[in-house]
Amino acid sequence: MIDTTSTADSVTARLTARRLASVPRGVSQGLPLVLSEARGAVLRDVDGRRVLDFAGGIGVLNVGHCHPQVVAAIKTQVERLTHCCFQVATYEPYVALAERLNQIVPGPWPKKTLLLNSGAEAVENAVKIARAATGRPAVLAFEHAFHGRTLFGLTLTGKVHPYKIGFGPFAPEVYRLPFPYCFRCSESRPQGGCCQASDEYFSSRIATLVAPEALAAVIIEPVAGEGGFIPVPRDFLHALSRWCRRHGVLLIADEIQTGFGRTGKMFAMEHYDVAADLTTTAKSLGGGLPISAVTGRQEVMDAPIPGGLGGTFAGNPVACAAALAVLDVFERERLVERAELLGDKVRERLSLWQATYPWIGEARGLGAMQALELVEDRASKRPDSRRTALVQKLALERGLLLLTAGTWGNVLRTLMPLVISDAELAEGLDILGSALEAAN
Repeated sequence: MIDTTSTADSVTARLTARRLASVPRGVSQGLPLVLSEARGAVLRDVDGRRVLDFAGGIGVLNVGHCHPQVVAAIKTQVERLTHCCFQVATYEPYVALAERLNQIVPGPWPKKTLLLNSGAEAVENAVKIARAATGRPAVLAFEHAFHGRTLFGLTLTGKVHPYKIGFGPFAPEVYRLPFPYCFRCSESRPQGGCCQASDEYFSSRIATLVAPEALAAVIIEPVAGEGGFIPVPRDFLHALSRWCRRHGVLLIADEIQTGFGRTGKMFAMEHYDVAADLTTTAKSLGGGLPISAVTGRQEVMDAPIPGGLGGTFAGNPVACAAALAVLDVFERERLVERAELLGDKVRERLSLWQATYPWIGEARGLGAMQALELVEDRASKRPDSRRTALVQKLALERGLLLLTAGTWGNVLRTLMPLVISDAELAEGLDILGSALEAAN
């Protein structure tokens, strides 16, 4: 068991004090944990304590911490070329990674890929590309969305606290629709379909927001990540795709948290048999190194003029080498299939807990991207962020790192590395079960 009330002379306490003195408070620290090393799905803190990782660096480490093949690729590339800027001189790792992504991102058409540093950069550049390709200014996003912390990313993001408060005014020409959040929908669905999944719904709602002919793109997460691990209903995404095609609006799939096996498919859009015009990826692409991408239709990606896209560090050769190794690991270790198996095991336990505790409103997810939404009671569905935080704290005390999510902070989510062993997964789920019982 981890003592999260560290004594004043512990290494954790000393480093935490140094952090408070040197780092601005806006960079939050959700949990009292100071790490020294990690391997696979196991963390070690500076005081030597072992912690199982169900957070994965917020979904960055699907191949696990310090995967040997990724580390080897990084070491090899560091000794060859660390930087020159891809707009100045071409190097093979960038081109090779673009080729790989063009092959595996959903969509039957020829594609091209732009490499960048972060998910927010990928989102901003996807919008730039969509505007250049369509000649239109407006973008449609959804409630409960998270698309980054830059100005335009924050504008697209639907959660005010803590992301947007105090940072306005925001970018113009961004409009928003309700996310299809079935657990919190008041409409009856006798046929089991989504009440928002129709051309009539989109046309009537958008009519009061923006002219369709002014819309460059619609951006959506196939599973809302920070919004609470909410999968988009299949019929909704199909209806949205049809509406976009009819009005010449580009569809952007934000696969930054869902991509690279997390949902039991390489990309979450594969669950829906819908291909986006532009797909943004980041997080687990680099296995811990900063890299992101926009992959899309060749003619759309070619719309910006030369010099309109890029970045000094975008597609850094070391990060590219890491990403290529990550894709190799996925193939060799069959991590997409592994994610599906992990999801089955996690879902079984989450469903059992939902049946046990009346304050668990819903267990949901795709593949290994599973979550519990905690409520005061199922009748009112009032979010219970207090108990959610308590479960997170109790889990850490027992040796499990767990993240919360959701607009109201009342969702517990699972982002364990896909390389986690069966024994480690069982241990982590047992700890989570113990924390839930203690919070009852």
